[in-house]
Order: sequence, then structure tokens, then C-alpha cells
Amino acid sequence: MFNQIVTASLRYRVFVLAAAVLLILVGLWTVPRLPIDVLPDLNRPTVTIQTESHGLAPEEVEQLVTLPIETAMQGLPGVVRVRSTSSLGLSFIYVEFEWGAEIYRARQQVAERLSAATSQLPEEIRPSIGPITSIMGEIMLIAVAGERADPMTLREVAEFDLRPRLLAIPGVAQVIPIGGLVREYRVAPDAARMRQLNVSLEEIEAAVRGFSSNAGGGFLDERAQEFVIRTLGRERDPAALAGLVVATRDGAPILLQSVADVGYAARPRRGSAGFDGKPAVVLGVQKQPGVDTVRLTRAIESSLEAARATLPADVATLQVQFRQATFIENSISNVNRVLVEALLIVGVVLFLFLMNTRTTLISLLAIPMSVLVTAIVFRLFDLSINTMTLGGVAIAIGELVDDAVVGVENIFRRMRENRARGNPQPMLSLVAEASQEVRSGIFYATIIIVLVFVPLFALSCIEGQLFVPLGLAYVVSILASLVVSVTLTPVLCYYLLPSLKRLDEPDSAAVRWLQAWYSSILDVALPRRTLVLTVAMVAVTLAALERVAAAEELFCRRSTKVHWYCRSRLPRALRWQTPNAWVPLPSSLSVRCRKSSRSVAAPDGRNWMSMPKASI
Repeated sequence: MFNQIVTASLRYRVFVLAAAVLLILVGLWTVPRLPIDVLPDLNRPTVTIQTESHGLAPEEVEQLVTLPIETAMQGLPGVVRVRSTSSLGLSFIYVEFEWGAEIYRARQQVAERLSAATSQLPEEIRPSIGPITSIMGEIMLIAVAGERADPMTLREVAEFDLRPRLLAIPGVAQVIPIGGLVREYRVAPDAARMRQLNVSLEEIEAAVRGFSSNAGGGFLDERAQEFVIRTLGRERDPAALAGLVVATRDGAPILLQSVADVGYAARPRRGSAGFDGKPAVVLGVQKQPGVDTVRLTRAIESSLEAARATLPADVATLQVQFRQATFIENSISNVNRVLVEALLIVGVVLFLFLMNTRTTLISLLAIPMSVLVTAIVFRLFDLSINTMTLGGVAIAIGELVDDAVVGVENIFRRMRENRARGNPQPMLSLVAEASQEVRSGIFYATIIIVLVFVPLFALSCIEGQLFVPLGLAYVVSILASLVVSVTLTPVLCYYLLPSLKRLDEPDSAAVRWLQAWYSSILDVALPRRTLVLTVAMVAVTLAALERVAAAEELFCRRSTKVHWYCRSRLPRALRWQTPNAWVPLPSSLSVRCRKSSRSVAAPDGRNWMSMPKASI
């Protein structure tokens, strides 16, 4: 089969060159459009159910809310695990589906079961399904602060200005504000005045319940026109609430301000955030699965830059504190540097041994062609550029030229011999025969290398999601180099090598020295076969043991990135009514590390990484 491929490639060599140029153009068009991430998609299809149950203790939340919903989720098709977390007034249930499950179908199944289970829950408790996020969905933390801005203003700017703006960006799954104070109306009844005016709490509650609402009255048909009738009662001023009539005694109205203190106040806080030791609001931005993190981050930063012009004068700080794209860009940059360095080293080594520019370039061409083919395969399989896929290409970078080097060297040798003949063989048939002579050895060597990576494709769960892209990148690039060596390499040799003037020159000095050195080693090793095999087995065993010991260092190496996470559990006695009592701790850390740190943001509270916005 390979003989026929080589012969057909040389016969239709113009079409082979045209196909190579087209492949290069398609690959160059594909590479910038591939999604970029730090790791492959490790997210098992998961549906999150969150339920607010104000006033219930954790035990009651578990029994009255979590258990009925968790029981209803059991038995869904494709569900592999249901886990839950119950805390004060809050329930989280995670329904995990098997790998490969379609997330939208899974959400539909959960919604159907959830609607049936709602009737078993206490009144006024309505569970909701959280947005689609991924295991590495937290891509940004944005600090909103100001020297003269009060916590209520900061919260309102973050929640009603920045949050809708960010949610409008395609790819953003959720924006969670942490910290600040939520503004609300506060009515504090005065028991003494209530007794004096004979007003009950029920009357106050009934009057306040209907405050600030509009009502429709249908329409009036008059003079061939329809006039909409409605009652405008929506108010935002606390003075309007204070003037609300709560009861009538002896024909005289009793206003709310006569029996209670009315004004703005802050909702009891369940979390806090700080920026450089001062109160602030931190926005946690989560992305949807499969979204390009780098492109989404740039879109968010553009939106934040446009939002700066509309912020109040008191809000002077809008700074990104955590940026996952920085990790991705650093990782991709490091791997790209390794690829370039490997390419340069391979080129230098090839030139030292071949001592010919044309043969070196023909051999090196297999590397970019194989990488571009791999990029096109990534596009077809919806894979991203990440450290694992680039790692697979980096591992294969030195082997991509093996097939081409063997073929080019054999063609070069046959051309040298053919020029010394009195009756030279036609160049087309010579190139075909020289390429076919080494095809079987190249094919078997490539297949053996590919079979080494086949067990990676049998991995399941997170291990499979992590290492299968690496194996796929390696195998595809190796097979692509094999195809290049039997199609494009003979054609380039036919066009570029016959006109060389150095065909009559012998091998390079490095090759001659290595051949002599290798012959002397064979003379020593062949009579001592048993000793050589024993030493080789011992060396392989020691190397295997060393790699096992080095695995922990590989996966537990200390990070040198620019962001630190420091998690702390506070004593129960420390209440949120003394907010930001611990914020000076990271502030002092910033002072001690001022030469290497620019700022510190500190969100805290209950499960703030996954908390719905209304609960923090």
C-alpha cells in the first residue's frame, strides 16, 4: 500500500504540493480560532439545585428541604451520584450525570422531577436550578471599592450596574457579588406608641405588605378611544412609607411613622469582602463550559473599561484581582517556548549530521505540517489548546522528523550512488525506489510508538478527560508525520535534491566519527551479550522506580503564579455584625510582601464560591 502511495504521490506531484499549500492555509486559519484553556474540560455534567429557606436551622434544612429534593433526584437516567450540602437557611444539591451526558437534557429531567418535589417543601420555599458552570468556571474576581463610597452604594453599583453588564456578555454563566451592604426598608415598631394608639403588629404588617405597588384597573372606552386605568403607588422614598396609613381610630388616620421608626437599613450580612484592608465588594465571574477563557476575559475587560465612565465619582476602584486567563497565557507561553526551542535544537542536530540545508529543511517541514494537521483534528473533535494537548505535541516534536529524516537520507544516498554510475537511473524512479526501501521500517516503528499511547484512551473519569487529549495530540501528530513522509517528502526530494552540487561529497565528519565509534562499541558488546542484557534490565528497572518517585514532584510542584489563595475558618464567636474584623490580616501580608504584591482582595462568607447573589 505504501509503495502505491509513494508512486501516486510522485506521479501527481503537482497536486500533492497544491494539497500541502491548502493544508497549510487551512491550518493557519484554524489555529487562531481554537479555544484556549489551561486544562481540558474536566467537568462531569452536573446540575446544581439551590434553595433559600430563611430562618431554618441546618437540621431543618436537611430534613424539610434537602432530603425531599435529593430523594426525588434518585433514579434519573444517567445519574451516577447525588450529593448535598445543608447550612443555615441554604441548601445545595448536586446531581452528577455520567460522562458524555447532554447537559441540557439532564437539566430538563431535573426540572421535571423538581417541579413534582416542590409540593413536599414548606410554603414559600421555591428551589431553583443554578446556571451551567464548569469545574474551573471561576475566571475572574473584580474588586469594587472607593475611599468615600459607603458599603450600600458599592453593593448597588456592583449588583445593578456591573452585574447586568457582565451577564450580557456571551459565555458568562453567573456573576456573584460578595460583600457590601444590601439596602432595604427597615420598619422598627415602637411597642409603647403602639399600645398608646391601640395598633397591633398585624395591622402594621398588612399595611406594609401592600406598600409600593402599582395596580391595573382595565380600560375606559370613551369617544372611540381606550384609556388605560391604573393606580400608581410604587415609591422608593422612605418618607412615603412613613406616611402610610396603618389604621383609623375615631375617624383619624394613624400613620406608620406614629408607631414605628422608618428608614433605610442594611440587610443582616452573611458575608463580607475587603480590598487592601478596607470594605469593598468583590464580583466573582463564572463562565459556561466550553467557552474560550482568554477571549471571554478580554471581552469582560473591555466591558469593565467602558463601565468606568459611568461609575459614580465615589467608586474609584474597579480592579481585577484574580484572572484565570493569566495562568492560561503563562502556561501556553511556556509550552510554546519549549516547542520553539525543541524545533531549533532538532534543526541544529539535523544540519550537523546531514550538513546540507535542503535536506534539513525538507526534514523539518514535517514538524509544522504535522502540527497544523493536529490543529485541524482538534477543530473537528472540538478540542481546545491547553497544556495537555500542547504537551502531547511537545513530546512528539523530536519524533516528527524521524520518518522524514530516514526517507531523505536514503534518497540522498541513492542519488549519490546514482551519480557515480556510468548509466544513471531516471530520477523519478530512483526517488520512488529509495522511498519504498525504508517504508516498512518507518511504518512499523511508527505503529509501535502509537501503540505505547493506546492505553491512555482506556482511561475513564477525570483521568481520561485529562490524559486522552494528550494521547490524541501525540498520536495524531505522529501519524501525520508518517503521511507527510510518504507523500510530500518524496516530492520535495525530487524537486530540490537532484540539482545539488554536493552529492559527490562524503558524509559529514560527525557522521564518520559516530560510525567509527559505534563500530568499536559493537566489537566490545557482541561477545558479551549476557552482560549487556543484564545491565540494560537493571537500568530500566532503576529508571522505572525513579519515575514513580518523581511523579509526586511533578504533580505537587509549588506554584509560582502571581495569585495566592489563603482560606481560613473563623471561630463561631466571631459574628458578621463585626464586619471586616479580619481584613487587616491579608492587608498586613500585602505590607510584608509589598515588593512582590500589588493588592489584596478578601471575600468571605458561607460558600461564597457558589452562593446565589441574593444570599450573600
